[in-house]
Amino acid sequence: MVEMRFDNKVAVITGAGGGLGRCHALLLASRGAKIVINDLGGAVDGSGEGSVSPAQKVVDEIKKAGGDAVADGNSVSTVEGGAGIIKTAMDEYGKIDILINNAGILRDKSFAKLTPDMLNIVLDVHLHGTINTCKAVWDIMKKQQYGRIINTTSAAGLFGNFGQTNYAAAKMGIVGVSKVLGIEGAKNNIMVNVLAPGAKTRMTEELLGPMADKMSPEQVSPIVAYLAHEDCSVTGEIFSAGAGRTAKIFVGAAQGYFNETVTIEDIRDNFGKICDETGYAIPKNAMEEIGMVMPMMK
Repeated sequence: MVEMRFDNKVAVITGAGGGLGRCHALLLASRGAKIVINDLGGAVDGSGEGSVSPAQKVVDEIKKAGGDAVADGNSVSTVEGGAGIIKTAMDEYGKIDILINNAGILRDKSFAKLTPDMLNIVLDVHLHGTINTCKAVWDIMKKQQYGRIINTTSAAGLFGNFGQTNYAAAKMGIVGVSKVLGIEGAKNNIMVNVLAPGAKTRMTEELLGPMADKMSPEQVSPIVAYLAHEDCSVTGEIFSAGAGRTAKIFVGAAQGYFNETVTIEDIRDNFGKICDETGYAIPKNAMEEIGMVMPMMK
């Protein structure tokens, strides 16, 4: 079996001072990658002054094992912070091959009690944070005609979860961003995919309950590493990983009901057909989904 390695590759991992990000970093570093460990060092809800010490501890772990890493304490939530993270990689290593957007916070609250500040800070860290780092690295990857980007979504965004309107909005937004970047980056060999992880971390252990002990972060990192590897040629896809299970997640479209002069009553009388998932399709982009109606037109 040929070992998949990352020698001479440089990876930036946000939120890598603990949990999933740390596991991603340790795995890639063990296979030869040079790592920028980004972590603001704040609390789970994003509060606190922040400290680079969590990032530095992971750097020390990697170096002790014979690897190469550097710490970064910029915040993903601002354009300047996102640019600063990428600048750290370029200043230290002169290039960047892999970007793993993992940083996140929680401000869970039912929709009735959700305040604008609870919404905005979560959007800033998750959605805007992903866009900020991707934007900062995009031209670099285009110029070198190579890049692997893995962005992090959540089952809460894909399927919904009580009390997580802000988090779900940000996480589903990341899917949309990644789908578009996957399309736009393909011609420059920039592969952009999405991870929906399930693992016990300080953000999730209370949410997961008794299941948490069977869901280690180490079970998630292999799919991340595969998607980050030069051999990976898929782009714009979503993958779920947790508790030892890894699976593709996709958005499908039913065959539906067609009538050029459709009425409200037509919708009522054919609603079962509209919702029938038999023979569903998985469009590669928006135009392909729209094009599904073409064969039905006379």
